[in-house]
Amino acid sequence: MDRRGFLSALGGAALLVAVPVPARADAGPVPATPVPGTAPASLEPGVLVRVTAEGGITVTVPRPDSGQGLRTVAAMLVAEELRVAVETVRVRQAPGDTERYGPQMVANSTSVRQMTEPLRTAGATARCLLVAAAAARWGVPAEQCEARDGHVRHRRHGRLSYGELVAEAAAIDPATVAVTPVPREDWRVVGRPVPRVDARDIVTGRARYGIDVVRPDGLVAVVRRPPWLGASVSALDDAAARAVPGVVTVVRLEPAGGTVGGVAVVARTTAAALRGRDALAVTWTGGSPQADSRLWLDGLEAALPPAGPPPAPVTAEATYRLPLLAHAPMEPMNATAHLTAEGRLSVWTPTQDPGGLRTRLAQILRLDPGAVTVETTLAGGAFGRRIEFDFVLEAVACSRAAGAPVKVVWTREDDMRHDSYRPMSVHRLTAVTDGSGRPTWRSHSVATWPLTTVPIFNDPALVLASGDHFPYEVPGKVNVALSPAPLRTGFWRSVYAGPFVYAEECFLSALAGRAGADPVEFRRRLLPEGSRLRRALDAAASRAGRPPRGSGRGRGAACHLDYDSAIAIVADVRERDDGLTVERVTAAVDVGTALNPSGVRAQIEGGICDAISTVLGARVTVRDGRVTQSSFTDYPWARIGQVPRIDVTVLPSPAPPGGLGELAYPPASAAVASAVAAATGRPVTGMPVTGDVG
Repeated sequence: MDRRGFLSALGGAALLVAVPVPARADAGPVPATPVPGTAPASLEPGVLVRVTAEGGITVTVPRPDSGQGLRTVAAMLVAEELRVAVETVRVRQAPGDTERYGPQMVANSTSVRQMTEPLRTAGATARCLLVAAAAARWGVPAEQCEARDGHVRHRRHGRLSYGELVAEAAAIDPATVAVTPVPREDWRVVGRPVPRVDARDIVTGRARYGIDVVRPDGLVAVVRRPPWLGASVSALDDAAARAVPGVVTVVRLEPAGGTVGGVAVVARTTAAALRGRDALAVTWTGGSPQADSRLWLDGLEAALPPAGPPPAPVTAEATYRLPLLAHAPMEPMNATAHLTAEGRLSVWTPTQDPGGLRTRLAQILRLDPGAVTVETTLAGGAFGRRIEFDFVLEAVACSRAAGAPVKVVWTREDDMRHDSYRPMSVHRLTAVTDGSGRPTWRSHSVATWPLTTVPIFNDPALVLASGDHFPYEVPGKVNVALSPAPLRTGFWRSVYAGPFVYAEECFLSALAGRAGADPVEFRRRLLPEGSRLRRALDAAASRAGRPPRGSGRGRGAACHLDYDSAIAIVADVRERDDGLTVERVTAAVDVGTALNPSGVRAQIEGGICDAISTVLGARVTVRDGRVTQSSFTDYPWARIGQVPRIDVTVLPSPAPPGGLGELAYPPASAAVASAVAAATGRPVTGMPVTGDVG
């Protein structure tokens, strides 16, 4: 539903259902104070579900959808509770407003887990109020009425549409009505595969992302950014840039609020802004023009903390060196901002935290939060990068200077070379094994960097909590040492679990290879019998079938337990004359209650594609203070011809919904790397498995 349609719908009578969001779990729905002589218009505080007098149903989704399918799940949950087809539910993206919606950050695979019960309760409340209104009109017990397909039905009195009942339902005190969600055994929508509610708009180009935003009288800005790490402007000659037709102004951006600084050229078109940027004469100074990521890796290896004392002589040891990784979303960073002379700020941007962004902008600009509006657009990928606000601050600075709406657009090269990268890390693992080669004790020493964009992560205990999810029955200890990060680092899909699990699972596969054991069976013996993870591993192995045989073929396996979910992955790789081919990846996942199995499969497939990309070549290197990668030509993400056959089994489970968006990447990367080692006979020493790591 577009803005015009939504505003038009507000003109009619409507039933608004509010439920407490997780941040206000102790508060119940609060009825709005009615205007004397009129029926109540809404139930407050926060509006999640709206039923109009025309019978239309709209769900407002408080958190952004950056590809994880949250809007589809929201529509499904509300459709289930209102007993209508999911196609009849319209979805509205909430603006940034933590006072109204509670926390709005999309991170740590929490969105579906934290929104499921509020959305179910909202839909159930609307249904029960509509049923109560119909029962009161007919003078029958509510238990004799049934809500179905947009109507409340009674076997003698017939049916009334939801629209006909809105005014009466809105006048009922919800405290007087028992609200009962639809029992699981009666679900008709949830638990079945449903296509994305915005799929048609996405594939036909109608969907609007942040980069598509166009404001009346809006301008476009691009930024000349530091050519090497930490450099700042010492001299600027912008005369030639200002002379470019279409250029409006040039803005010097000082490093602040997480931005790296630079010089912005604001113009009437993107082409003019780019030509103006090329015409700038900038002298840079300071920073780290000699920085080299190979030396960074060597320094981390030297900083590895000592392992704890083993109970017996160590029989196996391996070291893994992992590189920087860029987020590289399909849609580079962008934001549109309009800071008016009256001190009102409007922002349109793809963000993972619209409420937090609104609060932060109000603090920085010393504005009342009510003077700041953040409209969340679709995001062409996020993966942790859009939690940050640096690109928004650039747009605000440009708008302030230009006195007009300004859209800041990052080029692909900007996005690759000025990212907040996944930190480098070095891992040393040691083990004591028994006569069969099974580990009986382990040690995992880690040297890495904190997340500079999140200061609290400058704490080894938090890094350990994020990364250490070792699920096997092998005693031991993980030790973490943090060194100062020499460049900007931030959240990257699965955060520290990605490198931790990669090292641990590759090491386990190496132990299985030394013992001449099948990598799946080797893990089965180390997992608790009857555990969710062992069940997932058995399912993945069953679907994968017999290991590939013959020279140049190999199989890898890996497991992961995180976000209240369990996943096991089996990968088959073949080495051919023209290179490595991942032929098949089989996954089995227990994500608790799978609200939309189609969405579950999509998330697992995405994580597997990320894993193939990083294992087989994508990494960021720094030479002479500069990130050498600039685009997908030298940061090779998997092309369609490199994507294997992917088989995902979604295991039935009575558990509540678990997290999913970051679940597959860590074990998939380890399974693929271990399969490469099995196919080639070359041990895994880091990531990627071919070429330079640092």
